[in-house]
Amino acid sequence: MDLNCKVVLGSSSPRRKNFFKDMGIDVEIRTQEVAEEYPSYLVKEEITDYLSILKAEPLKKGLATDEVLITSDTIVWFKNKALGKPNDKIQALEMLEELSGNWHEVYTSVCFTSTQKQVVVNAITKVKFNVISKKDIEYYIELYQPFDKAGSYGIQEWIGLIAVEKIEGSYNNVVGLPTALVYQTLTKFCNS
Repeated sequence: MDLNCKVVLGSSSPRRKNFFKDMGIDVEIRTQEVAEEYPSYLVKEEITDYLSILKAEPLKKGLATDEVLITSDTIVWFKNKALGKPNDKIQALEMLEELSGNWHEVYTSVCFTSTQKQVVVNAITKVKFNVISKKDIEYYIELYQPFDKAGSYGIQEWIGLIAVEKIEGSYNNVVGLPTALVYQTLTKFCNS
């Protein structure tokens, strides 16, 4: 892909890194831990927008003029609350039992930052789970340890194969990056 900028990915997620590789975009990884905290009045994409910008803050000082930094955040939204990453097996079990048999929404925001400008885009995908037995949930948690995933699951893993009944929107968004939107935005951002 022909871009007039170098891409810096502010994420240690192997899934996000692979998406860029699969899109033919070379990235340099730079990360700095940020406390993923946000004001309690924020909802849905307001949360992910806020966190994607927050993740860019400590890294933007080190950007060269020809670099674009990409940071992102994903949440699962269910019954008017955000389901982030679970702290332990108990929390993961509770989240998946809540999602079982229900629709939920997955929001991802992606922040593009250069020395001159900053743009934030976001995507929403609706996901419907079949009813999942407690035994299957426990099996999944034990085998896949989904503690680094919003809502306690990875749609690309075993649970996605056995539990996802319907999906409306970008599948890749649920994995962690709305790739088509990112590709379009990055092309515009770098070549304008």
